[in-house]
Amino acid sequence: MTTATASFAGRTVSRVGYGAAQFGRLSDRRDEAVALLRRAVELGVNHVDTAEFYGFGFANEVIRETLRPEDDVLVVTKVGADPNPGGRLPLRVAQRPEQLRASVEANLRSLGVDRLPVVNLRRLDSGPGLRPEGDQVVDLDDQLAVMTALRDEGKIGAIGLSCVTLDGLRRARPAGIACVQNAYSIVSRDDEELLRLCVAEEIAWVPFFPLGGGFPGVPKATDEPAVHAVAGSLGVTPSQVGLAWLLHHAPNVLLIPGTADATHLEANMAVGEIAFDDAVLATLDAIESRSSEVPLG
Repeated sequence: MTTATASFAGRTVSRVGYGAAQFGRLSDRRDEAVALLRRAVELGVNHVDTAEFYGFGFANEVIRETLRPEDDVLVVTKVGADPNPGGRLPLRVAQRPEQLRASVEANLRSLGVDRLPVVNLRRLDSGPGLRPEGDQVVDLDDQLAVMTALRDEGKIGAIGLSCVTLDGLRRARPAGIACVQNAYSIVSRDDEELLRLCVAEEIAWVPFFPLGGGFPGVPKATDEPAVHAVAGSLGVTPSQVGLAWLLHHAPNVLLIPGTADATHLEANMAVGEIAFDDAVLATLDAIESRSSEVPLG
């Protein structure tokens, strides 16, 4: 059995939270989106991950409409990309300091708050996805300068990093980093050394693509025979095995699986109750890790 809660940005949160990226699929069914988020809170979610570019602002609107102060939910957002309606991709890179500040202001407006508890600076140094070009190639120190200024102004409570390298985290540590959000799963463990540093420094590790996949060419946990075998022996789904492994693998892991389906949401929330014995863990740990370094665009 895994520990049910962990510390994050001075708060105690459930280790299984909710990622709002899937809300875009419900943009024409707003009531369903609101009901789904309320159900997540009822199930114990008190950590929600969002961004202004999720559903072109729709995710933030749903969060603003649904969450109440008494829910005591830690809402974490990110900057480094902006919505790109009508583009080939739903987002565009926005790495320059003035763009980061503008993105923070946009999240403040759409969430209807005067302070964002945690903001992840989405770098583009690692993992699957876009890479910066031209004037979007910005030094990390210049970005941290504006992020710390925003924190000093009270608009940000804590700073996180996303798609960051081991060297990048080492450079950023003096600024005070609350979490790292990188692509990481049982089948893509490129960042094991980075994870170890986060454990040592008590920095929360919040993996996206926690089951792999996400983009073509990225391996998937649910394609692994060993994952299916363990799922069958425990009477759970392969997806639940992949998520539960992350909770067992390191004590600072916080999950933010996203879904637009209430049944799937309940299955995700149940992974904290899944126990692995030493033999099962050894079987899962032996799964080959393949890189998630797949470019996009």
